[in-house]
Amino acid sequence: MPFGPQAWKFWLVILFVFVNWGMEARKWQILMKPLQPLSFITAFKSVLCGVTLSLNTPNRMGEYGGRILFVNEGNRLKAITLSIAGGMAQLIITMLMGCFGLLFLLIGKDVSSTLMGVSVFWIKIFLYGSVIGTIVFIFFFFKLGLLIRLLEKLPYANRFSKYINILQTFEAKVLLRLLSISFFRYIVFVLQYIFMLQLLHVEQNMWTGFWIITVMFWILAIIPSFAIAELGIRGTVAKTLFSYSLNTLGILTATFGIWFVNLFIPALIGSLLILGIKIKK
Repeated sequence: MPFGPQAWKFWLVILFVFVNWGMEARKWQILMKPLQPLSFITAFKSVLCGVTLSLNTPNRMGEYGGRILFVNEGNRLKAITLSIAGGMAQLIITMLMGCFGLLFLLIGKDVSSTLMGVSVFWIKIFLYGSVIGTIVFIFFFFKLGLLIRLLEKLPYANRFSKYINILQTFEAKVLLRLLSISFFRYIVFVLQYIFMLQLLHVEQNMWTGFWIITVMFWILAIIPSFAIAELGIRGTVAKTLFSYSLNTLGILTATFGIWFVNLFIPALIGSLLILGIKIKK
């Protein structure tokens, strides 16, 4: 794959790893600006450390712990709140694109009573639920003040109010900026998958591949898992969605390849950074 007429796709997949996490670092930089301004390099290091600590935690919750390594002691709990807001922006894009992907599967393809072994009825129910969920998330994302007031009504929530009130500092244009970066990062993710699938002769139609992958990302987002165990789940979901292709080995190899370059390599770099922090201390 690294050589030949299609080699540019392979090297683009590798390049996109740094573009992907670079955009995430830019989001982190924007989020941290009202609390503790970070340089882009420091933000990038924070993100990589977050990837490292996320590998062995459910739904990558350890990512928050990794990011705050470069945050001053008194700002760390507030920084975790900001990180959750950034994750919310990425989830909204994943949900929104997943809804469009489900529509493509239901309308753009000839379907009978079942699709990918699942009843079309249940796929439609999932689509309706996804649309409602996306609207609710978008509403609260742009009404963070209202969300904070609702959270403050929960028992014992008042002790955490000083940490979450920082979310009210974000104006709509900043939130839109976070969503736009999340969208372009999402497109990078999808293009990585498409190029890898094409290199392995699984899916040559970019349009079809694009929308199937959006559904895959949405399904993966709602399945609780550890990042390491997620590899098996990714393979199962990918095989189901690309079931019309007989190239099962290609599907699994593409899944592993994307997981490896997007998570394992950045986690390896992040582990070296964490080791450097410990040595310095």
